[in-house]
Amino acid sequence: MVSKKSRSEVRKKKHMKLRNRFSGTAERPRLAVFRSNNHMYVQIIDDTAANTLVSASTLQKDVKAELEKTNDVAAAAYLGKVIAERAKEKGITEVVFDRGGFIYQGKVKALADAAREAGLNF
Repeated sequence: MVSKKSRSEVRKKKHMKLRNRFSGTAERPRLAVFRSNNHMYVQIIDDTAANTLVSASTLQKDVKAELEKTNDVAAAAYLGKVIAERAKEKGITEVVFDRGGFIYQGKVKALADAAREAGLNF
């Protein structure tokens, strides 16, 4: 009998394949996305220095106050705008997008599109 892997195991394996292909540098850091059932988390990471430069999530009070729900496409789009604004304040305009093994649709796509519209290039 063939055993089926859980979705989280499949996602982690996809993420490791993606991470082997690229990493964030000081000139072009990595925009990492993690999505749980209730919240979304975004970080801009310099992998060479192992340092998080900017982060945002739907758990933060200033972000959560603007949202009706924290786990829908509108929340993801707002989070993309917030991370782009915070990155611009730090002088970051170019990033590498790391979807974290998640399929590029729905919330992940909304976050990416909103970040692009707000000024991040990837």
